[in-house]
Amino acid sequence: MPCPFCNPAPEDIVARNDLCYARYDIHPVSPGHLLVIPFRHVPGYFDTTDEERMALARLIDDCRALTDRERHPDGYNIGVNVGEAAGQNVMHVHIHFIPRYKSDAPGEHEGGVRGVIPRRSD
Repeated sequence: MPCPFCNPAPEDIVARNDLCYARYDIHPVSPGHLLVIPFRHVPGYFDTTDEERMALARLIDDCRALTDRERHPDGYNIGVNVGEAAGQNVMHVHIHFIPRYKSDAPGEHEGGVRGVIPRRSD
C-alpha cells in the first residue's frame, strides 16, 4: 500500500519549506487541524535528521501564523505519535498541529494531552 504522505498533491499543500510540508488532516480534531510532514519518508520523529527537525519547527511557526490569520483559535495542541503503541497509524512521521477553541472542550482542563489516555482508577 503506498504511503499517503509521500508525493502529496500540490493542491493539498497549504504551507511548505525545503524539507517538509503541511496539509489539512482528513479526520480533523478541530477546524484547521494540520499535519506537518517531512517530504522524506521516515517512520518516526526520532528517525528525522537535525535539519528536518528544524524545518518541522519552522513550519509549525508558519502554520501558527496562517491559522491565527484565518481561524483565530484560543490555543493549540502540537503533538506527534511515535509508534503503534502511541497511536501512530501512518508510519511516516507527522506532527499534529491542532487549533483549540474555548468551546471545544466540555470542562476546565479537559482538552489537554492528558485526555488521550483514559483516567486511571489508582
